[in-house]
Amino acid sequence: MSVASFYQNSNISIYNDDLLTTQAIHPRSIDLIVTSPPYNVDIEYTSNSDNLTYEQYLAFSYQWLTRCYHWLKDDGRLCLNIPLDKNKGGQQSVGADLTHVAKSVGYQYHSTIIWNEGNISRRTAWGSWMRASAPYVIAPVELIVILYKSKWKKRSGSRVSDISRDEFMQWTNGLWTFNGESKRRVGHPAPFPLELPTRCIKLFSFVGDTVLDPFVGSGTTLIAAMQNDRKGIGIDIDAGYCSLAQSRVQSVEWERSEKLMKQYAHAEEPF
Repeated sequence: MSVASFYQNSNISIYNDDLLTTQAIHPRSIDLIVTSPPYNVDIEYTSNSDNLTYEQYLAFSYQWLTRCYHWLKDDGRLCLNIPLDKNKGGQQSVGADLTHVAKSVGYQYHSTIIWNEGNISRRTAWGSWMRASAPYVIAPVELIVILYKSKWKKRSGSRVSDISRDEFMQWTNGLWTFNGESKRRVGHPAPFPLELPTRCIKLFSFVGDTVLDPFVGSGTTLIAAMQNDRKGIGIDIDAGYCSLAQSRVQSVEWERSEKLMKQYAHAEEPF
């Protein structure tokens, strides 16, 4: 059964749907998934709870990772942006636990990129202040876990890469340093910066590939896909976030059209 899209242009599709039940995505149709799922740290999303018990959170993670596994091609990849750990609601090894869950679904592990966003303001507790009794150690980093379905070597698609030599040299270093994104500027409670999906898309997919974000939020992954000549699909259970993603995608689409028109007009000018 096909599902009507919330928004669609020639390369981008947004679905306002529940990723656990949606029929919008065909099995083995996705080349790359780039996403940052809810962190379960009580962020105030408008359509879903972010304060599950840890057991419930891991069970939910198993469910959505399973759906994504079936959508990936055999040589498809998953770039999973998650916390290293958390202390809100109790100390938990989130990165290790979600990696274990993904492997139990069937994903193969490739590597982990450390994203140093340098944001120490996120710490919510110090533990025992200046005492050895019970201090908290908080690393101002997140993870981008690189997983794949069956085959790491990618053979499907255009086989055309658009990554530069300098980008390849820099981005294959597993420590990425760039700033996070402003919630206020984007209008979403948990956005990630455009730099993150841009790097993942250019490093792990070919031109023309299909990129999915099952927690599309403000649409940053779709913008990165569109700017780098990939097809983008986004799913979000919240209609307001779908509308935000649509607005941002259309804004970038308009800017690209304006730029192309100016280039065309300049090329047509008589000498």
